[in-house]
Amino acid sequence: MERKMEETTVRDVETGSETGGEDALVGNVNKLLVSPPGYSGVPRKGHLVFDACFESGNLGRVDYISEFEFDLFIRPDTCNPRFRVWFNFTVENVRETQRVIFNVVNFSKTKSLYRDGMSPVVKSTSRPKWQRLPAKNVYYYRCPDHRRNYVMSFAFCFDREDDVYQFAYCYPYTYSRLQHYLASLERRNLPYLQREQLGLSVQQRHLDLLTITNSDHQSPEREKKLVFLTARVHPGESPASFICQGVIDFLVSQHPVAQILRDHVIFKIVPMLNPDGVYLGNYRCSLMGFDLNRHWQDPSPWAHPTLHAVKQLIVQMNQDPRVSLEFYIDVHAHSTMLNGFMYGNVFEDEERVQRQAVFPRLLCQNAPDFSFSNTSFNRDVVKAGTGRRFLGGLLDDTSYCYTLEVSFYSYMTAGSTAPVPYTEETYMKLGRNVARTFLDYYKLNNLIKDNRPTHIQSSDVKSHRDNDNGKDNGPGRDTADREREKRHGVRH
Repeated sequence: MERKMEETTVRDVETGSETGGEDALVGNVNKLLVSPPGYSGVPRKGHLVFDACFESGNLGRVDYISEFEFDLFIRPDTCNPRFRVWFNFTVENVRETQRVIFNVVNFSKTKSLYRDGMSPVVKSTSRPKWQRLPAKNVYYYRCPDHRRNYVMSFAFCFDREDDVYQFAYCYPYTYSRLQHYLASLERRNLPYLQREQLGLSVQQRHLDLLTITNSDHQSPEREKKLVFLTARVHPGESPASFICQGVIDFLVSQHPVAQILRDHVIFKIVPMLNPDGVYLGNYRCSLMGFDLNRHWQDPSPWAHPTLHAVKQLIVQMNQDPRVSLEFYIDVHAHSTMLNGFMYGNVFEDEERVQRQAVFPRLLCQNAPDFSFSNTSFNRDVVKAGTGRRFLGGLLDDTSYCYTLEVSFYSYMTAGSTAPVPYTEETYMKLGRNVARTFLDYYKLNNLIKDNRPTHIQSSDVKSHRDNDNGKDNGPGRDTADREREKRHGVRH
């Protein structure tokens, strides 16, 4: 197909100005009307209008190829052209039954779960629940027209003229959504939940800290066990927020396991470490173009204020003799692997190595989508500035530091022959299973003695349903799990 890019007419609906060229990738498209080449009349139905000027939006440029085909360019992270993965945009002024092909042409990564069947998510004004596009409509390939870069093309048929359609890399979880969620928690006036502002981002967004514990039950002379959890240091990794919300929902619930945990453990949770990056629609970086997860060793109070505030708090708690910081878990999403899994640190002491493997093994039994065979322990030089590596060196040998990863796409379970795509609900369910695994860990170590039931019953609050699917997924599951993952191309 001949591509005459120079003739394309691309106009801003509000200003009528013509745009285009590589320099158009500095900002997001803003109600951008894309008409056929040479067309100058009144816009017709089917002359698509693209927009990404909204929270967590990302689309830098649109090129008209034909009436049925458009090239889409991801806007790079602010102040950092290296990262181009996350997209999130709307399309309107569609014609009923209009069929299109969208080509996302400038991904910065070559390896992708699009090779394994992942597809973008879509919703529209009359169907507000996100759903994945059918995998058969998505193609991921090297394209000779784009310097042999990898291109992800997807076919779509618009079916309702008055709808605004929204497409995204994965289910978005915005800064505003988090603020609404935390406000709704506060309104419940739970005696064991405290929300405080730990600091502000460069653009003055809130860095929230939640503390969940039953302080009436904590005796002053007994050492306090503390679990610290953070998420969204990488802003495009939205599944991390669903996991984090699942953890919080479970810990504040009336479930007997949650009640026991609140009596014995203090949970500190920072749900969004990089609120500016999330708001701006970045994939990896902060407003100023920093990958914050490489700056734990020496964060700057002005360039990395959220990281600086969290590190200060952790260092301060670590120096408090009344507090035992037992776990630090940083939650991420992974763009090339399936399932949930963990990264841990490497130690010379074999006994410490075995102790560190206990929590992921227990999680494997509670969560059918968690893979111990994908879990690995490393001391990669590139990862030296990460929270897991830095805090692993700072804290003593009774503390465990992990990165919890979850696939952007899907999971394999024992007995499944095909990957099961994640939904918002199943991401949250993994969070709930992470939370309840702390009780198994502390019971195993005789730190909590209680024979109240630990299984989640179907009569429990709605957000805790179906949580016991993992009962047959003990250590014996792992070999079969590994074989299935091999067959389906899960890379270790």
